[in-house]
Amino acid sequence: MVRTREVAGGGRAVEVEPDRLLGWFARFVERHGGPLAVDGTAGHLRFRATDGATAEVTVPFGGLATDVGVDPVAALHAHLTAPRRIGIVLVRLGGYSLGVAVGGVVDTSTTGSRLVHGRNRKGGSSSGRFARRRDNQARAALDAAADAVARFLLPVADTLDAVVLGGDTAALDELRADRRLTALLARAEPRVLDVPEPRRVVLDDAARRALAVEIVVHDPQS
Repeated sequence: MVRTREVAGGGRAVEVEPDRLLGWFARFVERHGGPLAVDGTAGHLRFRATDGATAEVTVPFGGLATDVGVDPVAALHAHLTAPRRIGIVLVRLGGYSLGVAVGGVVDTSTTGSRLVHGRNRKGGSSSGRFARRRDNQARAALDAAADAVARFLLPVADTLDAVVLGGDTAALDELRADRRLTALLARAEPRVLDVPEPRRVVLDDAARRALAVEIVVHDPQS
């Protein structure tokens, strides 16, 4: 499944997995004309087609280690397919799924969940008690997620080449506030994966997506 989203300021971001990268750029050239002109840095590449369409890539995993040279698409592909051991942290309110993945495949994992009631009480004498109970449930769920990250990933942190996050921004911010996890989560890639409620099947999908890049496409101006 190709994931596409609209981006601020116009254009669209397309998530492309490494094994589809060469074909994606071949089709981009076919649609918009080539050869491609490229500029940028090791961490950010901007491709421009003959008709003015552009494709921009923020290069993950520390950026390209070598000069882009005469074939930047090949250099990007080689960078994305290099062997890496990646720690994955997926957290949403009430659930988490953590894994260590190699080559897009989960090697070890742990998943857990806690009940957190939805916000469906308005007014009445019991609304305050309901809100407090929900807040307590949410706090307990996030504490459990932080404890799981500390127990599962911290002991292997030195073996990880990268860390990829996914899930709810507010929940991830709570994890970042845990001093035990500061150094680990500071290593996380900037892109946060949008995922549903974390489950093992969601973690398997995230392990594949962790290797992908988002290509921001702007069509030529009319």
